[in-house]
Amino acid sequence: MQFVPKHKIEGWGDLTINPDEITILKAIHGIVILCRMPLRLEDIKAPIDREMDEFEQKFRDSMKTRVMLLDRIMNYIVKRKGKQMRPMFVFLSAGTTGQINEATYRGAALIELLHTATLVHDDVVDDANYRRGFFSINALWKNKVAVLVGDFLLSKGLLLSVENKDYHLLNIVSNAVREMSEGELLQMEKARRLDITEEVYYEIIRQKTASLIASCCAVGASSVNASDDVVQTLRLFGEKIGMAFQMKDDLFDYGEAEIGKPLGIDIKEKKMTLPLIYALGKAGWLEKRRIMSIIRNDSENHKKVMEVLSFVKQSGGIEYANEVMSRYHLDALKLLASFPDSDYKKSLIQLVQFTIERVK
Repeated sequence: MQFVPKHKIEGWGDLTINPDEITILKAIHGIVILCRMPLRLEDIKAPIDREMDEFEQKFRDSMKTRVMLLDRIMNYIVKRKGKQMRPMFVFLSAGTTGQINEATYRGAALIELLHTATLVHDDVVDDANYRRGFFSINALWKNKVAVLVGDFLLSKGLLLSVENKDYHLLNIVSNAVREMSEGELLQMEKARRLDITEEVYYEIIRQKTASLIASCCAVGASSVNASDDVVQTLRLFGEKIGMAFQMKDDLFDYGEAEIGKPLGIDIKEKKMTLPLIYALGKAGWLEKRRIMSIIRNDSENHKKVMEVLSFVKQSGGIEYANEVMSRYHLDALKLLASFPDSDYKKSLIQLVQFTIERVK
């Protein structure tokens, strides 16, 4: 297997490029983007493999309780964990900006506890029976139990920070939870009126999704006592990645892959996402009125929903959303350019790429 010589790319350090692994090589605004396929989470987390294993055990221990019912539910939650990208962002951000320590573990646990609490409560609000392909807590143990479980997780996170005097970390994560709640309520308000502009859409996804990833990166930097400027840079980096991440998720609504998210579900739930907002902005008055009527009155009609999806695709909504997503991606990479090269930084860049290229 032949390798081309090392290439110096600003902000990336010396990279040995294997041409068999590269599928895309392009320069945009002076930044070279290398897309190595396939990216695997196992490879990305290699620099923090030991820390992630240790974190998993510590997190599992922190969920133990003497109440039998609660302990059973905690075990169920731990066993159905997802890709664990949130703690990965915490540890890689910490490693990029300093030395990983016990505060980093606590910060990652705080993120997971508070975020899991919001998911449990969200499933109650949405009357959802499934989460990541598993039965939700409310589906198995009913709403009253699920609400109390969410409260328990929230209190565990608060106590973890207060007992260790991690007030700086608690402040970051608490602000994220507040923004997530505000973003969800803003989206619910706009869903009733269907008057979401592009600017309002950006604000909704910044609060609902990007604020959490931003808090992961800020917590990682803050846990290693990075300066306020560095913490702010990592927070902004995470926010831009979170924006791109949500846009990618919204684009799944128009795809054909079997990804666990039903095709057209956002339309059925009257969620106005960027591809649709852009397409409506380009449409004539009559066409816009027809599409809005379908969303308001026929969102349960599969054939009508497919008409909306076709309208968005033909209007260039998919291409536009992809372009905006790529801009946020590039802006995020620019923010990392000032940090010293390291395995942590390299994996952080790869994790960013993974979130953009993911198929589910």
